[in-house]
Order: sequence, then C-alpha cells, then structure tokens
Amino acid sequence: MHPIIYDVAVSLDGYISGPDGDVSAFAQSGPVVDAYMARLQGYACALMGRATYEFGYRFGLEPGQNPYPHMRSYVLSRSISLPPDSDVTQVATDAVRFAEELRQTAGGPIYLCGGGAMAGNFLEAGLIDILRLKRAPILLAGGTRLFGRSAATQQLEHRETQTFDDGYVFQEYHVKN
Repeated sequence: MHPIIYDVAVSLDGYISGPDGDVSAFAQSGPVVDAYMARLQGYACALMGRATYEFGYRFGLEPGQNPYPHMRSYVLSRSISLPPDSDVTQVATDAVRFAEELRQTAGGPIYLCGGGAMAGNFLEAGLIDILRLKRAPILLAGGTRLFGRSAATQQLEHRETQTFDDGYVFQEYHVKN
C-alpha cells in the first residue's frame, strides 16, 4: 500500500494560505523551495481538490493542464469543467473511496497537495500517512487552515526536523492510524 503524504507550507498560526488564497508571504525560492521541489520527484501521483487546481490558473495554468507533468494528477471534484483532452483526471466519485483504491494502485507515494478542507476530510478518514510541514516564519491570522474545519485529533510520530537559515523549519511526522 502506498502512503498518502500531505506536503504543505504552513504559517506558524496554522494557515496554508492567507485570505483570498494569498500565498505571497510564503517563500517562492530558496533552499526550502529547492528541498520541496526535490521531494516532488519522489511522488507517483498528486491529489487535489477543485479550488487547489483552479488556484493554479492565477499562475498561468491552463484548464486541463497538469501542474506536475512528471506524475499523474487527479482533481477530486464533481463541479469542475475540464476539456476532454485534459492531462489531469477528474474524479467525480467519492474522494475517500477513490483515495483508498489509489493507495493500492498508485505505483508509489501519493502527494496530497490540497487543500485544507480535503486534507481535513482525509485526516478524519485515516488516509494521511505522512505529514510534511514547511513551517514558515509568518503569521497570517486568517485564510485557509491546514486541515480546514476538521476537529480530528491524531497522534503523530516525529521523524525529521530540518532548519533553514531563513527561519523555515521542515518537519516530518508519521500519522499513527
């Protein structure tokens, strides 16, 4: 079974974006971003919700284009409209059931790239195996929470911490399901 890994930048007060999806306060380059880009090469596929996928439109992503060309990408949404020749696969069925099945067939680790509400649903369903946090030295005081509105509690096992000169801290935890 392949792990689902939530690999995400987060402010010290628990937000993965500010109001209106603003991510400008997070690092856009530098060692923490380089480390993230290197980790991306180890994922077999990506899971994301509609809002996360459409967020890419702000940065030039075209509808149907794969934001991670080296891996298969799935957009879990009943409402998104993608062209028939899309490079991403729309999944309009139950997201939790699809993720459970994907764990068996993915061919490698699965990158859960967002968003917070979907991560909260996956945490509640026991589907997140590894949590990789790029903790940013910022306070956003609003926006999208790390696990959305989820109130799930979970025991974590610390596996790694790496500090960066710019104040970022990378932490990896295994989720005890």
